[in-house]
Amino acid sequence: MSSPAANELTRWVRACLDHLQVERGLSSNTISNYRRDLDRYLTHLAGRGRTRVCDVTTDDVVSFARWLAEGDEQHPALAPASTNRAVVAVRTLHRFAVDDGFREDDPAAEVRVPSLQQRLPKALTLDQVTRLLQAPDTSEVDGLRDAALLELLYGTGARISEVCALDVDEVTRTLADDDLGLRLLGKGDKQRVVPLGSYARQAVDAWLVRGRPGWASRAARATPALLLNSRGGRLSRQSAWAVLQRHATAAALEVEVSPHSLRHTFATHLLDGGADIRVVQELLGHASVTTTQIYTKVTVEHLREVYLTSHPRAY
Repeated sequence: MSSPAANELTRWVRACLDHLQVERGLSSNTISNYRRDLDRYLTHLAGRGRTRVCDVTTDDVVSFARWLAEGDEQHPALAPASTNRAVVAVRTLHRFAVDDGFREDDPAAEVRVPSLQQRLPKALTLDQVTRLLQAPDTSEVDGLRDAALLELLYGTGARISEVCALDVDEVTRTLADDDLGLRLLGKGDKQRVVPLGSYARQAVDAWLVRGRPGWASRAARATPALLLNSRGGRLSRQSAWAVLQRHATAAALEVEVSPHSLRHTFATHLLDGGADIRVVQELLGHASVTTTQIYTKVTVEHLREVYLTSHPRAY
């Protein structure tokens, strides 16, 4: 049985997560990430003998950040972005402790998140994308589903969660009217409309006509989901990720491929083709154009590589 002191720390974290979800409206994915990070934090505090909220010191917070970044024999070091997120979660927890009267001072106030070296996204080449999109065997039902998934990811630049959340009614409405775009529900429940190109339209239509009805009939209850698993339920993000990995392997791609790299590729290819950055911002659903500007750096880097390999006086 856990001690009253341990219960105090657990109640502190639970109260903070409830506040973030109910009062600040953070998404379930963000709450899940915060819960995992804060569970790590409680484990670290227990290892340092901290039993009450008021016992925690700035050194404890700094030690936790260092532990995440460096790791130990039992726990490998986290990636810089994951360490950054965990420190933000801890700072949020301590700010909540002050605001909600758990303690008067904030030991995390002066702890800064580790600086992150901005990494340029890895975009696939057009040849690599073509090989990936041609990998599914569309003579099979799962191949029809997979082709629709991949065409939607690359053709719209949508997040994997946005594609998996699509319902049949929304897509058929778009298919029926060439002038209508596809409505996607993004982060913070913000809706945006993206065009649906001919390749994606054909792949989705083939899935709806030749594939989905058979799998939908296997479910105990009808579902509005566009993309299904073999049991007739909505395709999960994890399963969609596995589909992408399977076809990337089949296409013998020599680069790491993820749903997010397809999103990177969508944006980079648009900019390479002359699209305005503000248009790309709207298509990606970025709140600020600053977020989108990283793709312009990718394009500049691409131009530099072409110059260095093509111009006789580059060197």
